[in-house]
Amino acid sequence: MINYPEIDPVAVAFGPVSIHWYGLTYLIGIASAWWLARLRSRMPGSIVPPEQIDDLVFYGALGVVIGGRVGSVLFYNFDSFVDNPLYLFKIWQGGMSFHGGFLGVLVAMEWYRRKLGCSFFQLTDFIAPFIPLGLAAGRIGNFINAELWGAPGNVPWAMKLSCERFPPDRYIDFAGPLCLSPRHPTQLYEMLLEGFLLFCYLVGDIFETKTGNDRFGLFPVAVRADQVGGRVYSIAGCAYWLPDEYRLAYPRHCIIGTDDTIWYRIYYLCTKEKSQCNSILN
Repeated sequence: MINYPEIDPVAVAFGPVSIHWYGLTYLIGIASAWWLARLRSRMPGSIVPPEQIDDLVFYGALGVVIGGRVGSVLFYNFDSFVDNPLYLFKIWQGGMSFHGGFLGVLVAMEWYRRKLGCSFFQLTDFIAPFIPLGLAAGRIGNFINAELWGAPGNVPWAMKLSCERFPPDRYIDFAGPLCLSPRHPTQLYEMLLEGFLLFCYLVGDIFETKTGNDRFGLFPVAVRADQVGGRVYSIAGCAYWLPDEYRLAYPRHCIIGTDDTIWYRIYYLCTKEKSQCNSILN
C-alpha cells in the first residue's frame, strides 16, 4: 500500500488567478501534438504541409476545449445547465469530458479538412498517432486531481487516501468512501496502456504518411488493421477496457447515470447484481 501523495492541484497562483496542474496537462498534450505533427508533416507525401500545422493544432485545441466543456455540462451537469444556462461559461468551476472533447475534435477536423481538400479519414489518420501522449497527460491530471479511482485492492501499489483530505461524507463512490480502503490507481494504468505503450506502438506511424482510404465507410476504418486510426481506436479500446476491470465507479452489470447527469436514473443488467442495483435505485 502507498499513501496518496499530498499534491496541490494548483501549480501556481497569481493573486486570484490560479493555474492548475490539470490545465497544464492539456497544454502538454497540445504541445506534444504540435511537435509530432511538425515531424510528420515533413515526411514525403504528407497531406498536411508544415505551414498548415499551426492552424491544424489550433482547430484541434478548440475542439478539445469547447467540446470537452460542452460535453461535461451536457453529460454530467445537465441539471445545473437547465437551472442556469450561463453555467456553461463558469469554467473556473472546472469540468471537462473526454467524450465531449473527442467529438469536438472530430467536428474541428471535418471543418478543417475542407480547407486542406482531403477526406475526413485521411486527416484523422494523420492526427491519430498524436493522440496517446495527450491521453497520458490527461490521466496524470486525473491522478493529481484524485479522481477516477479504481476498485478497492490489496496490491502493493494500491493508493491509500487520507480521510482528513478526503472526508468520507463527501468523497464516496459505489465502493464506499474513498479513504476507507486502498484503491487501484486506474488513472496510472490507463496512462501507461492507452498513453505511453500505445504511443510506443504507433511511433513509427509518425514517419509514415500513407493514409487510409475512406471508400469503405466509417465502421471498416475503425477495425481494419492497416489503418493508423483503426489501430488507435482498437488498441486504445483494449487499453481502456483492461484497467476498467479494476474501476468501481459503479457495480458491475449496472449502467448508471448519477443524479447530476442527463439520464437521472440507473439501469441494471444481468441477474446476479439485480439486488445490488435495486438497492441503489431505492
